[in-house]
Amino acid sequence: MSYRLNNTARNRQIGIALMVITTLMFAALDASAKWLVQTLPVLQVVWLRFLVHTILTTAMFIPSMGAGLLVVSRPRMQLARGLMLAVMTGINFWALQYLQLAETGAVQFSVPILIALFSAWWLKERLDARRWIAICIGFLGVLVIIRPGGNGFHPAIFLSLLNAVFYAGFNLMTRRLASSDNPVVTQLASAAVATCVLAPFALWQWQTPQGWQTWLIIGATGLCGGLGHIAAAQAHRYASAAVLGPFLYQQIIYMTFWGWLIFGQVPDQAVALGACVVVMSGLYLLWREFRQHPE
Repeated sequence: MSYRLNNTARNRQIGIALMVITTLMFAALDASAKWLVQTLPVLQVVWLRFLVHTILTTAMFIPSMGAGLLVVSRPRMQLARGLMLAVMTGINFWALQYLQLAETGAVQFSVPILIALFSAWWLKERLDARRWIAICIGFLGVLVIIRPGGNGFHPAIFLSLLNAVFYAGFNLMTRRLASSDNPVVTQLASAAVATCVLAPFALWQWQTPQGWQTWLIIGATGLCGGLGHIAAAQAHRYASAAVLGPFLYQQIIYMTFWGWLIFGQVPDQAVALGACVVVMSGLYLLWREFRQHPE
């Protein structure tokens, strides 16, 4: 059974709107996580994020879907996606202990560049000279953000780079599953797998959260994570990756805003310049992809 909808102007507009919701939710998720990991162990925060995600999604959809929530057509890929989600979320939350939201967000937007590189490496897709130039320029932008040896350098930036590598593979899996599995089932399966895998580690280092505000933010991480993943999976039903890709970049605006509002952090010139270079390179690669494979 295919869950991909026809390519119409109306469906593309819906897909774009869902992608806007995705970026809003993920920016709020990272801001909430950064606040929590200042006082709680990282693995506990990650586990609580997925536990709340799983409970809320099940409660929301079981009345309408019933046993359909358990129906998957590609169980191995769903398992791999869940494991990858657990790892990359842990890496991201770990990095957020030390880095600004704008820094982690800027590095994350090297994902389209990595996807193009992986396509050439693993899928043997032929890239023209212009795409190779865009890839090289994009990685120069990443180096500007990282500033190896500079005063603003922090080793945790390599965690964000590793997270971007995982996220590129995660996106490829999401696109594959969007055409065969219900998006709600996909995001619930991944959250449930992550919850089960992380439970022993989180409970081993458990610290009881203090105060209603902490519990409220824990709930927000699960809610934002769940809504973000549902919206992202649904968006890929309505529109192609080439159409949706450019709208992912607005997340850097929201992350910069939350970083300033909550933590009083403003990205310096190197982060701003590097982010612009990475975004422009990624947008060019997406534009070339859209021209070559219009959907």
